[in-house]
Amino acid sequence: MVEVFVTNVAKKKDSVFLRKELLKIFPDSEINFDLEDCDRILRIESLNYVPVASEDVIFCVNSNGFECKILTD
Repeated sequence: MVEVFVTNVAKKKDSVFLRKELLKIFPDSEINFDLEDCDRILRIESLNYVPVASEDVIFCVNSNGFECKILTD
């Protein structure tokens, strides 16, 4: 199960920090940022088939001073 988010994370160091924070919440997940994309994409893939709690992702990113919302089709 993959969730994709739009963020305003622009710096590599910030994405590394946020990835570490998100891994504390979602340890069985593959997490990556695509800072080259105009939407500064954050992808989280659950490796244990448990859905990713979008609210928790958004809260974590927002709590660290960044914007985050679910990417809509």
